[in-house]
Amino acid sequence: MAARAEEGPRAQQPQDTHGTWAQQLLGQLGSAGRDPRRVVGWLARTVRADVCLQDAHGSLLAGERLPLDGAVLDRLLSGRISSAALDADGRRIRLVGIRHPGQAPAAVLAVARPEPFDRRTTEILHGTASVLELLLRERELTESAHRLRRASADLRLAILQLLMVEDVVSARRVAAGLWPGLLEHDTVRVYVVESAPERRDALADACVDATRGQALVVRCPAVDGHVIVVGPAPAAGDRLRSVLDGRADTFLGGSLRQRLARTATAYGQAVSALAVARFRPDRSAVYATRTHPERLLDPAGLRAWSAGVLRPLDTLPHHTRAELLATTRLGLDFTAVSAAKVLGVSRNTVRARMDRVEALLGADFSDLTTRAAARLALNNEAAHGSYDGDGTAVRPAARAGLGGLLGSAAPRLWARDLLARLDGDGRDLRGTLRAWIEAGANAERAARDLGVHAQTVREHVRAAEPVLERQLLAGGNDLYEVVLAHLATGALTAPALGGTNAHQADSPVHG
Repeated sequence: MAARAEEGPRAQQPQDTHGTWAQQLLGQLGSAGRDPRRVVGWLARTVRADVCLQDAHGSLLAGERLPLDGAVLDRLLSGRISSAALDADGRRIRLVGIRHPGQAPAAVLAVARPEPFDRRTTEILHGTASVLELLLRERELTESAHRLRRASADLRLAILQLLMVEDVVSARRVAAGLWPGLLEHDTVRVYVVESAPERRDALADACVDATRGQALVVRCPAVDGHVIVVGPAPAAGDRLRSVLDGRADTFLGGSLRQRLARTATAYGQAVSALAVARFRPDRSAVYATRTHPERLLDPAGLRAWSAGVLRPLDTLPHHTRAELLATTRLGLDFTAVSAAKVLGVSRNTVRARMDRVEALLGADFSDLTTRAAARLALNNEAAHGSYDGDGTAVRPAARAGLGGLLGSAAPRLWARDLLARLDGDGRDLRGTLRAWIEAGANAERAARDLGVHAQTVREHVRAAEPVLERQLLAGGNDLYEVVLAHLATGALTAPALGGTNAHQADSPVHG
């Protein structure tokens, strides 16, 4: 293949005018998609030639690959020449470098045909090269914008994951460079907005617009249809409600105001509120301020008991302890897979951290009552901080363990009233629910214990949900409250956590 001057006999001039082919070329940029492949295909048909568009690395972008002279390509791509004409195997080949202003060519357009290149063909070639230059530049800018959006989304997720493990200092440091002042408040509310997964990107953009850059907006890594919003500003919730307008299948759940270090707790509240929002006419709900069992327990006794439960972890470095506890709180509320996605780690890491906590506490997390007790201790410390009392003022109930705390008058009355709602149903919902909890929320095991079909167990548990006004099959906070109610009434035996002895009345029962 040899380079030659761009001369030679001219083919007979076709009858179509410059305006005709120029209009056809511009027509390739219409609604069909501004695709370089479409333009290259048009060029091949118009000049009756084989056409190749390849990038500076030799990758084929459009058309069909042609055997091209490497030395000529190097001169084109280095910017030493802008075009070249070659003869090879009885064909005439033209090469044009496609460059951005002030830069070396980013691609090469090659056209090969048996006939010489006349004026019309040459004009079409260079006109097409100009259009391809614009299209490739547009594609490059679009890809750059996409990378920037992806990097921004990854940073927002990283900040959320730091907050989830209570690393507020690092979260603020990461946020300060791109979103100054975003996390300057000490308290936040967390919101979860839900839509169809295919509409989530548009929903996330709408949440950013609605909160005016004053909230952390993250596409949930665990649930495809969820957008998580951490809103320090008080008006964030009102602004997010405007996102629901015109979106019939979109729902909003919000948490109570929590300390920044309790972002994980606020997230769990928002998910619970979202379940309620699905049945509300306005499709939004804030976590209910209903009576929760922990608010009925003696505060000093609860803190002392919680400290006793978690004392085996006190010898760990602060960062390690916080990481283990934050992971365990999420792991108790959600599946290991979901917790792993939220935290940005593998599910094996979540399980390993929970196994370590389980071993340090001497607990059995396969037992639902133990999980409820451990979660109560974890959330109490998250809400009130580490307990630093010397134990001299600890109430007898705290020394007796969780059974003693729940056995006082207020929580016992609350539990009786709550579970009594089940008695209005002709089915034995209360008995089924107790057996299901004892079986670790496993319908098959509970069915074997009760001598019924597993589907009957599921139907009874599902029927108990609206009566108790709590989600049970989904697990999480609502289920743990119902477990604590069973412990308070004595229907189930409290696990031995927090310094109680295995032979005492509230020692654990393992099936």
